[in-house]
Amino acid sequence: MTGTTDTTRPAPLAGVKIIEISAFVAAPLGSMTLAQLGADVIRIDPLGGNIDATRWPITEEGTSIYWASLNKGKRSITLDLKSEEGQAIATELIAEAGTLITNLPARGWLSYDNLVAHRPDLVMLRLSGTHDGKPAVDYTVNAASGFPTITGSDEKPVNHALPAWDVIAGMYIANGILAAELERRSSGTGQEINLALADAMLATVGNLGYIAEIQTNGSTRGPLGNGLYGAYGQSFTTSDGREVMVAVISNRHWRSLGTATGLTDKLAMIGDLLDVDLGTEGGRFEAREAIDAVLRPWFAAHTAAESTAALAEAGVLQGEFQTFEELVRDDPQCSSANPLFSEIEQPGIGRVLAPRVPLTFHGSPAAPASPAPSLGENTDAVLAEVLGRTADDLTTLRERGILSD
Repeated sequence: MTGTTDTTRPAPLAGVKIIEISAFVAAPLGSMTLAQLGADVIRIDPLGGNIDATRWPITEEGTSIYWASLNKGKRSITLDLKSEEGQAIATELIAEAGTLITNLPARGWLSYDNLVAHRPDLVMLRLSGTHDGKPAVDYTVNAASGFPTITGSDEKPVNHALPAWDVIAGMYIANGILAAELERRSSGTGQEINLALADAMLATVGNLGYIAEIQTNGSTRGPLGNGLYGAYGQSFTTSDGREVMVAVISNRHWRSLGTATGLTDKLAMIGDLLDVDLGTEGGRFEAREAIDAVLRPWFAAHTAAESTAALAEAGVLQGEFQTFEELVRDDPQCSSANPLFSEIEQPGIGRVLAPRVPLTFHGSPAAPASPAPSLGENTDAVLAEVLGRTADDLTTLRERGILSD
């Protein structure tokens, strides 16, 4: 039923169990997405945590806000993964779950050939840096993407702060696991899935037309600052020193911009002066500097609040630039007024606002955000529940150094 939510049905991935052995952003984000859709995700880390266990940002006490944010809704266990016994326990867990997400090298006990011998229908997704196995991280991949050369206002490349390729790869990971799960349910067979971070970048560059643009036209755009390529868009400084972004995608938006600012007649004159058709996106792009010049005095004479209110009322696409602090402090969309968010008590950090998965299922709702576990918090419970280890077994494992004290 449209507009209603059936809270009696389980979350979409209820009953799916996934093992994660990974670090950094893409793999943890992909598996967290699946956890937020209802899967039971068990993250296995080495004793003391993986390389990302203390990654910044951190609290004053040293707790990683980063780690907690990327592991919400999972269960955490730690094992001595350097020992054969620890590897054997991890292998048992993988075989029992039947699905593994990892970004560790494909060798030794974590090789697909080894693990599929323990679970013939294993679904295993491995993230690498490049398709031929070379190491890479988001910021090195982005440097090669071409985007830094068109970011900013001059020819100096800008490696932006958003780890876009990690985020995109995380979504590919979630989709890859779901596709293989559906295939296994119909055919009864599992498979190995490989994803390279660099390929996530290259696919996106190709899908957005940048590769074909070079091959067809021989060149691509340069840096435009906050301008919008191929259409009209620009940022403007208001009388109170704020910055407002305007985007014109359609002729209706163009007419609305003239109505909101009272500059319809002056804007129309630009077409005749420059001999361009302002009824097209291309024409407005060609005339962008003249349009900027006409609009800037209007924004300079109005506050950000006045500007955005007038633009919004007229139906213009607009947004005021804000800092993370302003987003969290002042924006009602980033608050519990938005059903995306709920407040959780995160161990080691405190009470924080946290998002659930940004999908609304009216038939099988995803749960609200839940805290990330502390490192190794669920070790005993998982080994007892999943592998049937007794209290005496756990004590023996601790005496051998396979589990942390």
